[in-house]
Amino acid sequence: MKKTDLEKQKALKLMGKLNAATPPGRYAGAAPAVDRREQRRLDQAAGLVSFPVKLHQPLISALNAKAQADGISVNELVNKLLAEALKA
Repeated sequence: MKKTDLEKQKALKLMGKLNAATPPGRYAGAAPAVDRREQRRLDQAAGLVSFPVKLHQPLISALNAKAQADGISVNELVNKLLAEALKA
């Protein structure tokens, strides 16, 4: 094996290790990552169903700001607002 081929193999091995490594703890306070299958199972157990909609950006910004001010997730806020709107 040539020296250059050996170096290429080392580089590929190193890149594979870097890609497989977990991301550094730069996301302060982030919850441990749950894979999609596990998250789907947890959502189904909680009775949650995915319902994608398209909204205008100003409305999304307002929802994000209100959710952050109230200290709840955007999902909880939208659920609460829709439930209140449908009661009326």
